[in-house]
Amino acid sequence: MRRLNRKKTLSLVKELDAFPKVPESYVETSASGGTVSLIAFTTMALLTIMEFSVYQDTWMKYEYEVDKDFSSKLRINIDITVAMKCQYVGADVLDLAETMVASADGLVYEPTVFDLSPQQKEWQRMLQLIQSRLQEEHSLQDVIFKSAFKSASTALPPREDDSSQSPDACRIHGHLYVNKVAGNFHITVGKAIPHPRGHAHLAALVNHDSYNFSHRIDHLSFGELVPAIINPLDGTEKIAIDQKNQRYISAVSDNQMFQYFITVVPTKLHTYKISADTHQFSVTERERIINHAAGSHGVSGIFMKYDLSSLMVTVTEEHMPFWQFFVRLCGIVGGIFSTTGMLHGIGKFIVEIICCRFRLGSYKPVNSVPFEDGHTDNHLPLLENNTH
Repeated sequence: MRRLNRKKTLSLVKELDAFPKVPESYVETSASGGTVSLIAFTTMALLTIMEFSVYQDTWMKYEYEVDKDFSSKLRINIDITVAMKCQYVGADVLDLAETMVASADGLVYEPTVFDLSPQQKEWQRMLQLIQSRLQEEHSLQDVIFKSAFKSASTALPPREDDSSQSPDACRIHGHLYVNKVAGNFHITVGKAIPHPRGHAHLAALVNHDSYNFSHRIDHLSFGELVPAIINPLDGTEKIAIDQKNQRYISAVSDNQMFQYFITVVPTKLHTYKISADTHQFSVTERERIINHAAGSHGVSGIFMKYDLSSLMVTVTEEHMPFWQFFVRLCGIVGGIFSTTGMLHGIGKFIVEIICCRFRLGSYKPVNSVPFEDGHTDNHLPLLENNTH
């Protein structure tokens, strides 16, 4: 009984076979079919390799939503070198809520030499080259997002030479926590002093002729510090110019104001290498000479006025799922098989038609042979009597 049931089951399965096998004695091979098969298999191999490379690749997905987090603090990461001695400059933040954050809360004033060493100049040149490429090819930002990992760093490398030159500049670096409202981070002459009616800097002891706000921004970012991400102002260098002589000098007699208008966008970054809450920003630069006699009023210094966007961007690195890759692969294989089979059949049909026409054109009619009953046969050739 079991054997009968197995036979019935096997016969039932055979009847359901949607892919019947043709005996090899019924199959006819040809040179054209073999050529088409080689072309088809080669095409399938190439497309499969290309599809696998697409499957291995990832892309960045951008989603936008309203930023509902307004109670947390915003972190500002700063690394700026000013061509003035540390005792002559002061840095702090003043926001729209009239809240002042002094630089003593998280910034370090370090005397240094303003001129870079050869290795540092090469680093700055490469960073500026990357910045110029990012302005032309915005899609490179996705590559930077995907390559971000903790072992990389965009910080200025230390000096490789032992400079005997006395420090003539001040490196201001560290981070500050401010309210998530528009504000103004500025570096100007004199140290900031608390004042109940406003904001003031003690600059009476600074010589007016020694003002020089030439500066270099090695790093400026908002939010969590994510290494290997290049921000728009990283590597920026501004040299004060004497407008009277139209040349660059180390100490200018004219006061000069450098302004940066920054729009900050909260960003959540989720990649296969890192997840962080950071911020992207765009910047507009402006600089001018402070000359009260000519009607150009203001305070000399470096001013970074930032404003936060109400939208938040979520950047997620995505990958093609395996089931989608498998479906696309099956479509490639089946499509090539079907397409090449149809093309081979059509080409063979056309060749047969052309060959038949050539054969008909080369066929010549012959005379008919009369029969005894008076009918003729046009299919028999006329026999010639050869006499020897």
